[in-house]
Amino acid sequence: MRTVGVEEELLLVDPGTGEPRAMSAAVLAHAAQDDPGQSVFEKELFGQMLEYATHPQSRMGALGAEIMRCRREAARHAGEVGCAVAALAMSPLPINPSLCVNERYQWMAERYGITAQEQLVCGCHVHVSVESATEGVAVIDQVRPWLAVLAALSANSPYCQGRDTGYAAYRTLVWWRWPSAGPTELFGSAERYHRRVAEMLATGVILDEAMAYFDARLSARYPTVEIRVADVCLRADTAVLVAALARALVETAARDWRAGRPPLDHDVCLLRLAAWQAARAGLEEDLLDPVTMRPRPAADVVRSLLEHVGDALTDSGDTDCVEAAVAGLLGRGNGAREQRLLKERTGSLREVVTECVRRTQLCR
Repeated sequence: MRTVGVEEELLLVDPGTGEPRAMSAAVLAHAAQDDPGQSVFEKELFGQMLEYATHPQSRMGALGAEIMRCRREAARHAGEVGCAVAALAMSPLPINPSLCVNERYQWMAERYGITAQEQLVCGCHVHVSVESATEGVAVIDQVRPWLAVLAALSANSPYCQGRDTGYAAYRTLVWWRWPSAGPTELFGSAERYHRRVAEMLATGVILDEAMAYFDARLSARYPTVEIRVADVCLRADTAVLVAALARALVETAARDWRAGRPPLDHDVCLLRLAAWQAARAGLEEDLLDPVTMRPRPAADVVRSLLEHVGDALTDSGDTDCVEAAVAGLLGRGNGAREQRLLKERTGSLREVVTECVRRTQLCR
């Protein structure tokens, strides 16, 4: 069975006001002192962010337990230094980003100017094991049309700088400001994939291979395909759902490739429209059907995804947990829907953040 791991970026906030706080250095220092050499937490581009990565897991129950453990550990370390963690893909409240100091981040800030300054966004990246770069690139080609559905399920960034953006996942639109971000054309082979990344590096526009911010890419550190379209999910069970579906997509793609079934040859411009629609609508309106690229109700598109990966879910034993998680998500709404309902009920974005701090440590 393929292993799967999750990287989550969390927002550090003031527990009283809900405003983001640049406390990552203090949180990381406390974590390192508390558990020398064993901390799973890392700094990110901004001091208001904290990142962690799970270990590779083959069972979704174990992955969910580790996500919960990491979120609660993050909350404990943050609390010890006077802040809190929230699984929010963007801050609902106004923010003045504070760049972490290192050579790479300084280069990015100088090179990209306001684009870098506005990148205080929190994502969820899913790593799924592959046998080789050849299989990995074949998988990347096959999964392209389905990634927008994962983005819609995870959508958790409706507010920015104190305003409703009109989007469910505004993080996607902010993320696309990087020159290398978004969906990709068909690569066809590992050799063409690596050649394309080398050509991008040769332009000097991006600094290194890690800045090839494709929606799905080969990991530079692990033998995995890394799927990077999801917002950080408000609730842990949604993160597990995204991970389970990502693994099922990878397994289904590998089987189709081995069977000689070609990938859907949608143009990048259509894939961008599908991703834009997912960011705009979340689960509230139509999405673009991954096969036909025509609008259909979001719930129907999600069910099409489940049908597409059904055999892989059965073989991994994930069918029941995925169907239950999808039913729960379609019933209560994704993180974007939850945030808007909280704002409607309380009238306060500060209260939205306060409640999201609590929900960050809830499984469902």
